[in-house]
Amino acid sequence: MNIPNLLAVMSGKYPNHEGIVTPEERITYSEWNRQVNQLAHSLRNIGVKPGDKVILHLPNVKEFLYAYFAVQRIGAITVPVHPKLVRREIDYILGHCEASVFITHHMLFEQVSGLPETGLLCIKTGETVGGWLSLDSLIAEGSPDDIECGLSEDDEASILYTSGTTGEPKGVLFTYRNILTVAVTISVEMCLKPESRILHMMPLSHSAPLHLFLMAGTYVGATHVLVPSFTPELLLETVQREQTTHFFGAPIAYLASSRHPEIYKYDLSSMQYWVYGGAPLSEKEIARVQAQFGTENFTCVYGLTEAGPNGTILGFDDHKRKSGSIGKRAALHCEIRLVDDQGKDVQRGEVGEIILRGAGTMKGYYEDEGKTKEVVKDGWLYTGDMAKQDDDGFYWVIDRKKDIIISGGVNIYPQEIEKILIIHPKVADVAVVGVPNPDWGETVKAFIVAKEPFADLAAECTEFLQGKIADYKIPKRYELLEALPRNATGKLLKKQLRETYEKSL
Repeated sequence: MNIPNLLAVMSGKYPNHEGIVTPEERITYSEWNRQVNQLAHSLRNIGVKPGDKVILHLPNVKEFLYAYFAVQRIGAITVPVHPKLVRREIDYILGHCEASVFITHHMLFEQVSGLPETGLLCIKTGETVGGWLSLDSLIAEGSPDDIECGLSEDDEASILYTSGTTGEPKGVLFTYRNILTVAVTISVEMCLKPESRILHMMPLSHSAPLHLFLMAGTYVGATHVLVPSFTPELLLETVQREQTTHFFGAPIAYLASSRHPEIYKYDLSSMQYWVYGGAPLSEKEIARVQAQFGTENFTCVYGLTEAGPNGTILGFDDHKRKSGSIGKRAALHCEIRLVDDQGKDVQRGEVGEIILRGAGTMKGYYEDEGKTKEVVKDGWLYTGDMAKQDDDGFYWVIDRKKDIIISGGVNIYPQEIEKILIIHPKVADVAVVGVPNPDWGETVKAFIVAKEPFADLAAECTEFLQGKIADYKIPKRYELLEALPRNATGKLLKKQLRETYEKSL
């Protein structure tokens, strides 16, 4: 089995069933498959070969779905990238994966219009411009004849780039087996079926929307409702209009939507699974979101891109008493352990690194065997996330291993401090890092984005933290910033904060 043949099977099984819904049109599975065939024929005719890397620089539009399946149908490898990446980031990925084709959307054309100079085969939606071919024309002119893809589960399918929070992005290479494994996982865990209607608002360049929900939905013949961008109003309006049943979003999507002043006017009763991941929601946050959305149908998923992503699940009932946890069990096709620095299991209540094992785990980092061996050992993926199990067996993520501050030989977990400081009424955003100290090795520093002015930043924050955490964890240094550095996915760039501080010394 491979992904292009999966679509072909679904088009024969459910030819008149809605496969894609956009704000402008409705496309059946048979039409979707036909457009993929036409584009695949055209790509092959202009020289795209098996094994070529094809970058998909596209928002959540039908052309993404056409291109993703068409590229793989001729044996080439898809490289989806975030549509908000800047030119420097795109240039790095182009060079790293040695892409030969670049496909973009006319809405994003301005930021990449100079690319033909690099010798790439460049394609865009809309009209032909300069050296750019028209994706619309390639689809229209291609043959609708079936192209049977003979690739197996163990052939290479795609490369997804990590967000690069600790350095340059790494290319995560997946086989068809990896992707289809996690598709089956979500199909079972989230009760997907042909009648399901999945809302896609988070970028399909990310592993969770792409592998967990686009692939799982296609695996069962569900309907994909595409919206190119997120706003709270768009989310609420689309759920009501399209009667969607499943949605995956980052916590901020839920928090922002819960603050919509007229959320109570929308009919959200069709939703069976509100799924979130990337970070947990606290007990207070989930209570607010559940109340505003009028449902308890919330599920937290934890996993890494490198794991497929696969990992753990916190289901509906467990949110009532364990909000903030990532659940007490691994999802289908996955195993989980907590280990110490020697790879030995830690006792319940002790902090250890999360390691995961399953058929969804990446083949490896593209062209980087050394880094692959660093994180995949004896079949287990070392996530770099530190966590502990409570008395009931639930896992709680404490912090990233690379972010742990060691001060005077004692481990300090920045997220523990951040979760308290963010509650301060004057704090809009916060990041805590370790900075060099000649006596203690590292000392704790907090970077604060303020909602309103502080009379004395250090004094007010220190007083707020006293009694809530041990004194040795309280930051010794503070700095006000207008905004914290984040990448295109919203992840905090702590490495950049540390480097900026060190340069200022």
